[in-house]
Amino acid sequence: MTRTLEDNIERLATRQRREAAAAPISERLSDAITAFAGSMTFVALHLVGFGGWILINLGWLPIVKPFDPSFVVLAMIASVEAIFLSTFVLISQNRMAAIADRRADLDLHINLLAEHELSRLASLVACIARKLEVEIDSEDVGEIERDVQPERVLDAIEAAAPTRG
Repeated sequence: MTRTLEDNIERLATRQRREAAAAPISERLSDAITAFAGSMTFVALHLVGFGGWILINLGWLPIVKPFDPSFVVLAMIASVEAIFLSTFVLISQNRMAAIADRRADLDLHINLLAEHELSRLASLVACIARKLEVEIDSEDVGEIERDVQPERVLDAIEAAAPTRG
């Protein structure tokens, strides 16, 4: 890797760490819960907990007396847990969507800047070619020298997309 690429990676990683540390406690808590809920440890704990509950209340473990033979309490616990877990997942997804939107905006701005700089570079190369009397295709160069207008590109994409109804 080039030094510039390594520097960029480090700067972005530093920024991500800084933003993560500055996130509100609610987001950090939600992310931690979501990460744990998506782990095999969470699955194993539920397998043991719910499996034991079921085995006990079916009477298959005679060392413990059944305490929820209709499984109503188990269903209620599972339902409440599902409500909270889905809420935490949605909070985490909203945060990740916001981050993705910011990255998409950054990508767009960098791409537009790069396109603009390449257009200017093409103009410079065309000037040098004319000065050296090198034959160039003026129509192609003229097209390359013009900056892309993102609004027109978006309009064309929307016009070409099939209608949704």
